[in-house]
Amino acid sequence: MIRECEEHGYFRDEYCPICGEDGKFLMSDYEVEKLGRAMAGILRHGKFDLDMDDQGFVDMRDIVAVMKAKNPRMKWLRTHHVEAMAETDPKGRYQISGGDVRATYGHTIELSLRLPVDDIPEVLFYPTTEEECPILLEDGLFPSDRAMVHLSLSYRDAVRAGSVRVEEPVILAIDTTGCIDAGIEIGKAAKTVFLCDQVPSEFLYVAETDDDEEDEDYSDEEEE
Repeated sequence: MIRECEEHGYFRDEYCPICGEDGKFLMSDYEVEKLGRAMAGILRHGKFDLDMDDQGFVDMRDIVAVMKAKNPRMKWLRTHHVEAMAETDPKGRYQISGGDVRATYGHTIELSLRLPVDDIPEVLFYPTTEEECPILLEDGLFPSDRAMVHLSLSYRDAVRAGSVRVEEPVILAIDTTGCIDAGIEIGKAAKTVFLCDQVPSEFLYVAETDDDEEDEDYSDEEEE
């Protein structure tokens, strides 16, 4: 659920993590999931064809209007609910600018995202399958079902992302220093997600297994 503390703002819990107050109720878990799926459709995939700038920003009022029109049971929805969703998302999937909001990654529509390119880690990670691995090592990484290649901050993050599609993903490591030196821009989209147009094969190799992964179960992880 999402609640709002009068002093510390929105939070996802029973009580404010800063002061312990229960705050004002905004949305149930069901409503959070429903709104989240709708926002993903609008901001990542262009659903309902709302006005969107080249950075992927959409007016929150437009999102509220179309959601209320399409879902009679969501007449309660206001822009502050969208704002609360964005500000409390644990993965940093949204960004607010004034009265607009955008998805930070996961797009299937072409945009010209301007992302921070400073302090990129020397190595990032990408999940694949045993069947696809040799193909990627030979041909490199290119966008498939998304508009850009999505890279993970850590081995664990890549396993989480890959486990949505395959039980035991193979994790590739990306030499980002080599990519950047070759003129490939890598931007930080969220806490653990980085985007780029491609990764040439010479900057890819199979990552060493993280021993701690053996004790982890990611079967119920939410898709990135």
